[in-house]
Amino acid sequence: MFKLQTTSALALASILSLASLAASAQTAAPVERGASTPHIAQKQDRQQQRIDKASASGGLNAAETNRLDKQQTHISNLQDKAAADGTVTAKERSRVRAAERRTNHHIARQAHDGQTAAPATTPQQ
Repeated sequence: MFKLQTTSALALASILSLASLAASAQTAAPVERGASTPHIAQKQDRQQQRIDKASASGGLNAAETNRLDKQQTHISNLQDKAAADGTVTAKERSRVRAAERRTNHHIARQAHDGQTAAPATTPQQ
């Protein structure tokens, strides 16, 4: 009878410890799934570097640079709007990625279209 009580006590102790472990796991702060969009920020940085590089090398004129900067701002606004409620849905993420792809395409086309920035003129005295 003593062995039966010891075994029952051990079983009860194990069940209680598992239950407390499960309860502590449930009370932890939930991770906001889908709210984080680090790939968007990274791609925005890379695209901005490409715009800056093409502008500095003369591959983009002022109007092209301004247009591409506005597209970058649009993507940032889309990202902010999507993450405002704490969750970025698949539809929102798809819309942001589509805007990224369009801008990526525009950067490549504008940087290699043969138009160059106006040469810097020296003031005549």
